[in-house]
Amino acid sequence: MPSRAVITGASGGIGLATTRALAAAGWHVVATARRPESCEPLQQLADESPGVEVRSLDVTSDESVDSCIGSVLADHGGIDLLVNNAGAGHRGTLEQLGLDELSTSMELNFFGVARVTKAVLPVMRAARAGRVITVTSLNGVVALPFSDAYNAAKFAVEGLMESLATVMREFGVHISVVEPGPVRTAFFANVGGHVDNIDGDDPYRELINRFNARIGALGAAGQSAESVADIIREIAADPSPALRYQTSDQSRQIAAQKLVDPSGNSILAATGALLQP
Repeated sequence: MPSRAVITGASGGIGLATTRALAAAGWHVVATARRPESCEPLQQLADESPGVEVRSLDVTSDESVDSCIGSVLADHGGIDLLVNNAGAGHRGTLEQLGLDELSTSMELNFFGVARVTKAVLPVMRAARAGRVITVTSLNGVVALPFSDAYNAAKFAVEGLMESLATVMREFGVHISVVEPGPVRTAFFANVGGHVDNIDGDDPYRELINRFNARIGALGAAGQSAESVADIIREIAADPSPALRYQTSDQSRQIAAQKLVDPSGNSILAATGALLQP
């Protein structure tokens, strides 16, 4: 019987590419999205691939998570792999943000991951086998300016997964995080918050406009979603996966820089360059 995988946020980008990569490697993939009926590329992939099925899953809803994971377990008897990929960016520094914006970002990017992972762990623990691969971000290692809400959520996910990894290893369950840098997907186009039409009286206007221009260019020059999906597929097949994976030479260099500079000064210098004229 093919190994059984559940992927969140599979409507496009890394999630869609990972669905395709795992299915090609022989996995049976349950690809989920909040509104799968509106995701034509995902539906087309399912039509063309017998090993792919599409289900609705809203990671911010207890009822949706319980219903989806419960139905997968009822239909397939277990889950061997969970890929947490659902998430969205948010732009703005703390003074610009309402507490509702911080809460919304945490609900999707952190609690969504926690909610789905919590739902699959009992069956993996009982089977003493399984793995959870969570797509975090380089933002979970190095905080970019004007990404406060998103940074906070991704740092939280990194801490959750690092703590969980030690415990779940005792039950034969492997936990890994994938930390992409810029990726050529619709992620940057779909970022919410303070991206356009910054008020002329906003004291951060000039700085955030510089950042928006710089980060947009970085996204256009980023790696492909398929290259990230290939790494996820390799992790899924590895009998002894690591905790952390950076997905490009650039992201590995930045992560390493943070580890070798306890003061953090070199990181501030690097991210501060994104705000310069």
